[in-house]
Amino acid sequence: MRAEVARLPQRTSSNTSEGTAVSAAPVKLPPLVEPASELTVDEVRRYSRHLIIPDVAMDGQKRLKNARVLCVGAGGLGSPALMYLAAAGVGTLGVIEFDTVDESNLQRQIIHGQSDIGRSKAQSARDSVREINPYVNVVLHEERLDSENVMEIFSQYDLIVDGTDNFATRYLVNDACVLLNKPYVWGSIYRFDGQAAVFWSEHGPCYRCLYPEPPPPGMVPSCAEGGVLGVLCGSIGAIQVTEAIKLLTGIGEPLVGRLMIYDALEMTYRTVKVRKDPECAVCGKNPTVTELIDYEAFCGAVSEEAIEAARDSTITPATLKQWIDAGENIQIIDVREPAEYQIVSIPGATLIPKNEFIMGDALSKLPQDKRVVLHCKSGVRSAEVLALVKAAGFSDAVHVGSGIVGWVNQIEPHKPIY
Repeated sequence: MRAEVARLPQRTSSNTSEGTAVSAAPVKLPPLVEPASELTVDEVRRYSRHLIIPDVAMDGQKRLKNARVLCVGAGGLGSPALMYLAAAGVGTLGVIEFDTVDESNLQRQIIHGQSDIGRSKAQSARDSVREINPYVNVVLHEERLDSENVMEIFSQYDLIVDGTDNFATRYLVNDACVLLNKPYVWGSIYRFDGQAAVFWSEHGPCYRCLYPEPPPPGMVPSCAEGGVLGVLCGSIGAIQVTEAIKLLTGIGEPLVGRLMIYDALEMTYRTVKVRKDPECAVCGKNPTVTELIDYEAFCGAVSEEAIEAARDSTITPATLKQWIDAGENIQIIDVREPAEYQIVSIPGATLIPKNEFIMGDALSKLPQDKRVVLHCKSGVRSAEVLALVKAAGFSDAVHVGSGIVGWVNQIEPHKPIY
């Protein structure tokens, strides 16, 4: 995604390079799993288009049948990944997912449908997989992946497909795979941009070799904050499954030591070579991370400054409504992006996007004679802006802790949320 691509090491660094060097040292790996004993007549009929490809053939399809693949998440990337893994004939598919289907998911999470709204995503995904291929064994893990369960769950599978959308889980997946010496296929999406790679510390770099530290809190917006073109999930998810099939069957040159970057607007693909970092905290020569850590604290969704600023300066939507009705001397500032403001807004709010506060341009727009009330979608961005505003001398400024989502749910339920 653009925000992460911007954080890539420069060409002159020791970690990455581009151009012809990418194809100079292709990675050829042996098959990840042994072949199953046989295919049934029905399976031969189903997978015939694979069987007539010389590189896959009967041996490759038997390996797919014998494979155990875990998909972390059944959302934007997990949806196409699970569907194509099932169609390809992967014998056992694990799904770890704790969320339920929301209407806003359906724009991109194609494994779910209208009738699944409110259902468990894991169960919805299982039913879709069974409809695609009844010969696939689906194993559900309806729980949040964390440091307590990740090792036990991952140990049951040959390959992990990472479809997560937050940095804490990405680092958790990476570190667990390094400690278990398991390969995983990683993907990332944002607006019109996608990335994909295969991380396997035994044969190449891990995720931390590419991104040693998470970005500062609030710097990289999530898809829920910045949006994503729905079909981009299919593009990157299909690449992830392609890499999974290559690893399982031992064909082709997988994206080990390479980062694939896709720009849907320009319709361009480029590949960046990623070298193993000998000083990597997890897979380097002298690793400092030898066990799982607190990844929420490591990534810090909200900065310490924002937490401190919001400690005694957070109000509820109900309080804001009371202030509005009482004619309190306040100015409501919406720090979201213009596209979000067009979807739904709080009456009387003035739009000043968060980035204008970061650049310092917005402070002059704030009233000196009114109390500033900040809000965003859910309270994260407004807390970060609150810290900046308070540091600039607006000591009585506050923010709406649950953002406009809380406002719509509690005050104006007839309005849309996103």
